[in-house]
Amino acid sequence: MVKLTKTTLFKASKPAAETVMDKTTRVVREMLDEETEQREIRTARLRTARLEREAVTPKETAKKAPKGTRKKPPAKAV
Repeated sequence: MVKLTKTTLFKASKPAAETVMDKTTRVVREMLDEETEQREIRTARLRTARLEREAVTPKETAKKAPKGTRKKPPAKAV
């Protein structure tokens, strides 16, 4: 009888070769993940800058009143 060991009992299966489509998918996902990470970093940086600017700048409480209605030009005679 055969002696049971790791190598005889469990045969290591070879990983399937990566197809061209799998390779393309992997590369595109890496690119998208990198772009997403950069976008999130930029968004956080801009958000903190906006909050700092809003904290320093006093808010305008009085809004400007509208200047009034604009007169329509007279209708042209045909």
